Amino acid sequence: MPAEQDLTLNDLSILAERCDLECKAAQGRDGRGELPADFWKSYSAMANGEGGLIWLGVQEKPLGHFQAVGLIDVERVRKALWDNLHNPKQVSANLLAEHQVQPVRVDGKTVLRIEVPRASRQVKPVHLGSNPFGGTYLRRHEGDYPADEETVRRMLAERVEDARDARVLKGFDIADLDMDSVLAYRNRFAAVKPGHVWADLSVPDFLERIGAVGRDREQGYSGLRLAGLLMFGRAEVIREALPNYMVDYQERPEAKAERRWIDRLVPDGSWSGNVYDFFRRVYQRLTADLKVPFQLLDAQRVEDTPVHEALREALVNTLIHADFSGRVSVLVVKRPDMFGFRNPGLMRVPPELALVGGNSDCRNRRLQTMFQLVGYGDHAGSGIPKIYSNWAGQHWRRPVLQQVMEPEQTLMELRMSSLLPPETVAKLESSLGERFSVLAPQERLALVTVATEGQINHSRLREISADHPTDITKMLARLVRDGLLVSEGIGRGMVYHLPGQAFAVQRLFDVPDEDVAVPLTPELGGSGPEAPRLTPELAPGTGFSPPLTPELAADGATAPLIADLGQLSEEDLAVLKETAAPASSRKRVDPDLMRETVLALCRGRYLGLRVLASLLNRRDKDGSDLRKRILNPLVQEGQLTRAFPSPSDPRQAYLTSPKE
Repeated sequence: MPAEQDLTLNDLSILAERCDLECKAAQGRDGRGELPADFWKSYSAMANGEGGLIWLGVQEKPLGHFQAVGLIDVERVRKALWDNLHNPKQVSANLLAEHQVQPVRVDGKTVLRIEVPRASRQVKPVHLGSNPFGGTYLRRHEGDYPADEETVRRMLAERVEDARDARVLKGFDIADLDMDSVLAYRNRFAAVKPGHVWADLSVPDFLERIGAVGRDREQGYSGLRLAGLLMFGRAEVIREALPNYMVDYQERPEAKAERRWIDRLVPDGSWSGNVYDFFRRVYQRLTADLKVPFQLLDAQRVEDTPVHEALREALVNTLIHADFSGRVSVLVVKRPDMFGFRNPGLMRVPPELALVGGNSDCRNRRLQTMFQLVGYGDHAGSGIPKIYSNWAGQHWRRPVLQQVMEPEQTLMELRMSSLLPPETVAKLESSLGERFSVLAPQERLALVTVATEGQINHSRLREISADHPTDITKMLARLVRDGLLVSEGIGRGMVYHLPGQAFAVQRLFDVPDEDVAVPLTPELGGSGPEAPRLTPELAPGTGFSPPLTPELAADGATAPLIADLGQLSEEDLAVLKETAAPASSRKRVDPDLMRETVLALCRGRYLGLRVLASLLNRRDKDGSDLRKRILNPLVQEGQLTRAFPSPSDPRQAYLTSPKE
């Protein structure tokens, strides 16, 4: 079949910034083209994530630089793909349609373009072979990595449980509930639904009607549903069923990313700690100082405004979509300039569909019903569009809705500033002069957004701009070329900031746990209520930088991070290879010699795991054995420092501690 399109290598570079993209030479032994064995890892990882594009017949060496090598026998490769897609021993699910597997001309050569869609939760995990444990892959920072057992189990639970909170709990009963919370809910129910027949029921009957109590008909026992325990239980009892349960509210005094708070609400024993009480107390705090214009309806003053409604929807959405079994807390942050909402778990509906509305797949449907019965939460699938609409009605910046894959969490920012804040525009005019005034409107918008939010990427600019994605890519490249922006990273990880601007990712939500990865996202990210011990910095000449350890940060030191050997000049690469030679030249290496070589290589620089494995000529190119036998012990002894808190972070890199 002839190729349908004719693209250039520049087109691939533009695509790489807009979507997840993987390139494989796929030449085979005879050089005519062959489906590579590692294709299936990328297929699984993309299907379990947000989808992406796989190009067979294209090389990407070094990262961000593409070369079309072509497929001489493209039909052989395509047939092998379809044959294996229908083989359950190869992969658990075929997600591809005919139009998603097409030959394309790139730089005059025929390659195969494969568009992998995001799998629905009813299909996940998409895995290799018959066993999801060990065969499930995830996409992390342009690489494909095996999913851990916890993640696979969560996917399997999401697959079979439409409502995660409907489960009837053994050994829990009404005595585990906080009766003051139940009474407050009943009073609200009576006020919202005067004269309703449920209002006069006994407490057990009322709880059964609203879905807090139920019966497991298969097992033949009755008791509290998980939703009832979450809504009305005591925090210490909730943690017996959900050990990771945590809800947290913080009010911060200044419009900057510092972690000092002036008001905080966590389950500390002074209140029930359940979801309903958290909602009531936090909503009151969120709206306490909102200005309410004087309006009358039926001779009564209206105390509710679109901003009240948006905040209420955001708070309810955070709670009813939370995966309370996840490693991330529910966290709500209030600042003078913005509100932030975080819930554990990814969205069940793709964000682009959630913004349209009408597409609902609520994780905690019983909680959703209980909130709706007392007038909180909108109709299914309309909450997020209403938040966006109400915020737009105030002429404020478009909300930010994003997901962080590790640990799984969904984040929303609601900023109370205009798209073009006068004070920010004035600062840019003062610093850039005529260079700013002659820019096109969309270019000015990009610079103002960077100045306001600290950084910007392609997807964020698409949210606030009506320009075509290709035009956005060209505009950003032009601003970089003209010295008005600085770019960092490659592909979808590319971010932009102002020249001379200290590039530190400002986090509204922080990471305290050393077993949790630090996501590089603007304003939002992380996993817990406490402040992190790590401060992000930028090391010159690298695509991205690790956070510094407290000791290094105190000294004001920075160290470059080498995640790919392609970052190095020929001279620097030669120096590292010479340093590695005592170990890399031998098949069997004495452990002490290997340790000394690693410490020498990592002195003054962070080296990525794969970089170390390559320099040391290890057979396990992913570095897993090297990490287990050499790197982890050196870290435990304090001789090596990790760049990122989670030992298994795919970006992990190592620096020899200063005392070494």
